[in-house]
Order: sequence, then structure tokens, then C-alpha cells
Amino acid sequence: MPELRIDPLSGLRTIVAGDRAGRPGGDFRVQPHPEIDAATDPFCAGNEHLTPPELYSRPSVDGGGWSVRVVPNLYPALAAPETGPPGPDGPGSAGSGSSRPGRLGSTSPGTDPLAASHGEADLFAARPAIGAHEVIVNAPDAVPSLGLLEPDQVIAAMDVWRARMREHAGASYVHVIVNEGREAGASLPHTHAQLYALDFVPAAIARERERFTAYGDRTQGRNLLEDLLQEEVRRSERIVAIDEEAVALCPFASRVPFQLQIVPRRPRASFAEDGPLGGRMLHEVLRRLARALDGTLPPLNLWVRSAPAGAERFCWRIDLLPRLTNLAGLEMGAGVHLNVLAPERAALLLREAAAVEREQGPR
Repeated sequence: MPELRIDPLSGLRTIVAGDRAGRPGGDFRVQPHPEIDAATDPFCAGNEHLTPPELYSRPSVDGGGWSVRVVPNLYPALAAPETGPPGPDGPGSAGSGSSRPGRLGSTSPGTDPLAASHGEADLFAARPAIGAHEVIVNAPDAVPSLGLLEPDQVIAAMDVWRARMREHAGASYVHVIVNEGREAGASLPHTHAQLYALDFVPAAIARERERFTAYGDRTQGRNLLEDLLQEEVRRSERIVAIDEEAVALCPFASRVPFQLQIVPRRPRASFAEDGPLGGRMLHEVLRRLARALDGTLPPLNLWVRSAPAGAERFCWRIDLLPRLTNLAGLEMGAGVHLNVLAPERAALLLREAAAVEREQGPR
């Protein structure tokens, strides 16, 4: 029977209906990654002139070039504060009377309610989108996924994610993402991350901050994600892997098939703080995901959830959502996800993938 589950971290609802995977067209099909032309790929070593001037680079271990490179996004979603266009009432204004609805035709206000205006300019509030938008090239290799790098390369890339988050510590929220595959929003196939330094706290993060705070107040200071992780380990049915730094699991209210979370074994509010990165665990779960899907990594979205400014209680984690199904009217119209693969089943398949690899060796 389908179940309605509530995510304890966000409060979002998911319908888990595993039987729907058997409907026509309901199987998971993953296309091979396209080949990357190293001669024209702007993120490959030797093509540095094809990107904006770098903001930061980390030398390779052998000293023969760079291992991770950071550049401004060529098409930024955020403007630097000094270049943000001024609003009608000065920089950063929320708008003016020019945002109000005007009269429609010649109908008098007394006969057409749409022609009347009460001057509610805040209904159309706008201001410059200020912040920083960076691209972090995860490696000089012409590969389309973090899962195709070596574990130490993944760790090096994540360490630079952390360094760039520290660089933007004054932002209200710093969001680091990885989009892999065109279906997941990647415009270039070469593995890379993006960093958004925002001057506001997005509603989804603010909601989680409130839930962490409320839980801490109710339990005399305990950490919501730490307690959730301990209970998941005790039950074990959704656990994928555990190492000395982190735990990988398929969350209780997984929104999509094979959704994964990587949670540090010891809670820390911000990913930018010193401590384990969970890099080897991330590499491991990507390998298992590929094994479970006949050897090919699917398009996916990954992000680091970290403490926003002012959060007294929080714990960072990494969320990974494969793009094996399409969002449809229920998800987009009602905000309720429909997952056709129960997380318990997904976790089992990922554990079995590791066992098969141990028996047969890596592909």
C-alpha cells in the first residue's frame, strides 16, 4: 500500500508507491555519458584561456599543474554588490509605483475592479540579485562525474568547496551544488561544482533551521540530525554504508529513487568548519549507484546543506538526487513528491551492489 511520509528535516511530504515502478515506461533507463572533447572543453587543463581569470587554484600533488580550479561563472546568476543595477529609489530598493497595475482600457474604476489600484507596491517587490556565483572545476580530467575520479581527487575538490565557502563567510547563505548531466541542468559535461553566495536565507533552508531550533528547544539542546542518524543506524534498514567519517543512507521520505544523504558521524553545523568531509563516502556511494544501474551513473543533482547565518543549531549534510524519473504535476503543482522506489529497497540494492563488486571486482 502506498505510504505518505513526512521528512523530519524539512517537513515536506512524499508518497512512496513502489508498485508504480512496474507500470509501462516505469523502468529506470540511463544513457551513456557523452564524450568530452578535451580540445574544446574550457575546464580541461591547457584550456584555461577559455574561462574567465581564475579566482583560486590548488596545485596538483606532483606539481605539474592544478588539481582544482575556481573561476567566476561566465553567465552569473548574481551580480557583485558594486555592479548591481540601482533600483528606482536607489541601490537595493524594493521597487516603486512603476510596479503598480495600471488602468485597463477606458473603463472607469467604479465599474471595473481591475482598474482600481490601492498602491500595494510590495506585491511586486524586486531588488538586485546580489552575491557571488563561482564555478569550481573538480579536476582537470575530461570526465563527466565525480564518481569517475579517484577518491583522493573527490576529497581535494570538496576541500576546495569548503575553502570557497569560507571565502564567502559573510554571506547569509552559501549554497554549493553539483549538476551532472543535461537532464540535471549541467550546460557543460566536465565535472564541476557551483557556489552561490546569497545575501538572503532561502525559504527551504530557513524552514529547516526552524525545525532544528524547535527540536533543540523541545529536547533540551539535542541535535535533530544527530538523533535522526542514530535512529537510522539502530534500525539499519535504510543505511547504505558507514565509514570512519560519515554515514550514507536513503532518507525515510526520499523524494526520488535512490536519493542519498551523507551525514557526518559527529555533528557540525557548517560544512566550512574543520573536520571530515565525507569525500570517500561520496565516491563510494556514486560507485554503488552506478553498479546498481548496470554500470552507468545517471544524471544527478547534489548539494551541500550547511548552516545559514544565525543558526544556533544545525548539522551539515550532502543530499544527492539521481534524475531517474521526471517531476510531474503532483510535484510541481502540490509540492508532494511521488517516489516509485521505497528507500528501504533502494538501500538494499546499493548494499548488494557493494557485495557484487567485492565478488566480481570493479568494472
